[in-house]
Amino acid sequence: QVQLVESGGGLVQPGGSLRLSCAASGSISSIVAMGWYRQVPGKQRELVAAITRSGNTNYADSVKGRFTISRDNAKNTVYLQMNSLKPEDTAVYYCNAVPIIRSAWGQGTQVTVSS
Repeated sequence: QVQLVESGGGLVQPGGSLRLSCAASGSISSIVAMGWYRQVPGKQRELVAAITRSGNTNYADSVKGRFTISRDNAKNTVYLQMNSLKPEDTAVYYCNAVPIIRSAWGQGTQVTVSS
């Protein structure tokens, strides 16, 4: 059973960059698609980026051109490179499969974009 641990969040100024990592306790090579989700208080968790096992990617319009998702199946890790960050990117970021595996949610990592 896969367990996921996110890291790499923090406080960054608008226009800055962060790289998030998601380490899986088990193999992700058999998971067809992995994604990064984010949630702000009072709103539903939203999928912002996804990557298939073969490397095809898809992004929410709000992050397209600024975020890049990647995965390293050998290291059982998924990454999210976030550039040109905006205050509206402030959220707790989680990774999970697409569609989600309910038991795999981690604690998330907080990203705060503020001057």
